[in-house]
Amino acid sequence: MFLGAYRLKKLILVLVVGLWAGVGLVSCGGGGKKSPPSGLTSRVLASQGVTTPTTFGSLVWIDARYDTLARVPRLSAGSAPGLMAMSPTRNIVATVDSSSNTVYAFDTTKESAIGNVRLAGPSNSIVVPSAQPTGYAAVPSATINGFSFQGAIQAMDFSGGGVTTTIAVSGAQMVVANSNATQLLVFSNDSDAMTVLSPGVAVPPVDTSCYTNPPNSVCTIVPGFDRPVNAIISGNTAYVLNCGAQCGGKQASVMLFDLSTLTITQTIPVDGATMAYLSGSTLYVAGTSPTNNACTGQTTAATTCGRLDVVDLGSGTVTTTAVITDGYHQRMDLTTNHQLFIGSIHCTNIGDVNNPNGEVRGCLSIYKPADGSVFIPPDNGNVDGLQALISRNIEYVAEDGNLRVYDTEHNDILLINDFVPEGTVGIVGYVGDVKAVDAF
Repeated sequence: MFLGAYRLKKLILVLVVGLWAGVGLVSCGGGGKKSPPSGLTSRVLASQGVTTPTTFGSLVWIDARYDTLARVPRLSAGSAPGLMAMSPTRNIVATVDSSSNTVYAFDTTKESAIGNVRLAGPSNSIVVPSAQPTGYAAVPSATINGFSFQGAIQAMDFSGGGVTTTIAVSGAQMVVANSNATQLLVFSNDSDAMTVLSPGVAVPPVDTSCYTNPPNSVCTIVPGFDRPVNAIISGNTAYVLNCGAQCGGKQASVMLFDLSTLTITQTIPVDGATMAYLSGSTLYVAGTSPTNNACTGQTTAATTCGRLDVVDLGSGTVTTTAVITDGYHQRMDLTTNHQLFIGSIHCTNIGDVNNPNGEVRGCLSIYKPADGSVFIPPDNGNVDGLQALISRNIEYVAEDGNLRVYDTEHNDILLINDFVPEGTVGIVGYVGDVKAVDAF
């Protein structure tokens, strides 16, 4: 879609905390049998955390045709919702309220709450692997009676409002599900092993199969990795990301793991590996090496930079390497016009976006596979969420608590969309994640 002067006049997004009524263009249509209650056909949700005792956090609806706040009720989700997870069919979205360690789930077809589940501790990783109102959360601080270890995967029943089974996994930090939720890959802090769970046969309320007699029907602990932290699953293959030296190990790499035989079949060394994106036979892998981290080729005050390695899975080799911003990379997304957005946390911030008298740099990099160039937007802060759209060349970016909309035709910030106070009431909010509900 061409975004010219006429388009720019309409693209004004104001996120108002405390009122669900927004200012902007609104979709009043619908009419189709499959239309949700709001009548919106192009919906995006942003998690909205707030810090006042009189205003609660929520998921706010955005009309993604115009990048405006929709005039529909917000979805209440505690006071500090951040991380979000969407089911593959997009009918369920869940978010973690960090203030209460509660996961709130919502039916996107009805635009209403399903229920919420209180976890045993904080979680930075949840999955909703199917269209059913169930999910899994990695809880590294969960305590298991009778054991000195901490950590578990908690199975959540959103309709019932409770944890159905706690599967003990020491230090469980990240959980990834296969396509039919029959296998969960669990990654623990400071470990060179990966845990593979079969959650369907776990015994409630607490399953300690990983502590007592692995391998068994519930739990298999697979050694031979190098500080594994995440994985991308395609069919029966998991591309396991070994963080390596960045996480106190030795060598970052991508290991191909056969889910049917539970064996490592190939190892591809890379510069760093904490996040990846699979596009056909190409795997984009990002990380920050503690040794190979020079900012060669970039004019910047930053002294440390990360790396993006482009891996050809056919040959099992790195074909291209690009210099990107540093930090712990945890978000990656590819737009319809093939621009790769890479986001990190705890990066080197340069300058001040509010006083841009010199270089401004943060945790976001944009890589163009067509020519191998890298664009560093003039913004600061952690990147907590990335979401491309199918029908428009834009990317939603949750960065430093703000929701940005990037025009990927020109690599510019099309709009700067911050939470703002209503009138003179100084309400502060934080956008912790962003997800598209409708594939449009």
